[in-house]
Amino acid sequence: MWIEQRGGAYFCPLAAVICHLTSGEQLHQERTYRNLVETEKLTSFQVVVKETDLLVHAETKLVAETRELVLEQRGYVEAYINAYPDFMTTLDPWRIEGPAPSIISDMIKAGARAGVGPMAAIAGAVAEHVGRGLLTFTDQVIVENGGDVFIKTNRPVTIGIFAGASPLSMQLGIQLDCGKKPAAVCTSSGTLGHSLSLGKADAVTVLADSCALADAAATAIGNLIQSPADISHAIAAGQRIAEITGIIIIAGEKIGVWGDLEMVSINVP
Repeated sequence: MWIEQRGGAYFCPLAAVICHLTSGEQLHQERTYRNLVETEKLTSFQVVVKETDLLVHAETKLVAETRELVLEQRGYVEAYINAYPDFMTTLDPWRIEGPAPSIISDMIKAGARAGVGPMAAIAGAVAEHVGRGLLTFTDQVIVENGGDVFIKTNRPVTIGIFAGASPLSMQLGIQLDCGKKPAAVCTSSGTLGHSLSLGKADAVTVLADSCALADAAATAIGNLIQSPADISHAIAAGQRIAEITGIIIIAGEKIGVWGDLEMVSINVP
């Protein structure tokens, strides 16, 4: 993901790669993509804590603050998994047992609404909880966690969708106004990265107010795509997930779009 200011707006291509990368080729692909960072108004920095690998854009460099927030949120998740080991591996919605930290509750609610396991929401949940924590120190922040993005900026943002080998990759974008409230944009892929997907979409991007929900919904919708012919069915299924506001699916040369979205053409050199 990178950010560039164009005509008063921030331009933020959204990578559909996942942060849990192990092979040298994929790791190089993600790092090269992230190095394309150009911004005049926001400072960019990376924070890595174990498997969590965040690219953050804020008004000032907040590495220590970001690291503490990541450690806090990871601590909640790790403690819950220690208490309930099946939480990490189940592919089915989880029934909450007793009180739980906010990030756990968000993951459970998101998985239940999307019909997937709670860990399908982990990257988005971390991005949002870290991002909201950083808003204590900065008025504007973008937190990207493996293609799942929490955004709060004072200027319009255009999100470009990276869809791997698809000819539509980085050709279209979504313009968002995040001045009044934060936005969540999460992407799942069956052809990129190491996230668990049962489908073969090049990119499934979901918009919602909740980053955890957008993440879980992108996974659920992506699981339905085995070929471009499945796009219409998958969008219809996605529309039934409460509180998501937009869906974009790219599979090969085909694209499907639903929601009140402002789509724009983009040109990335």
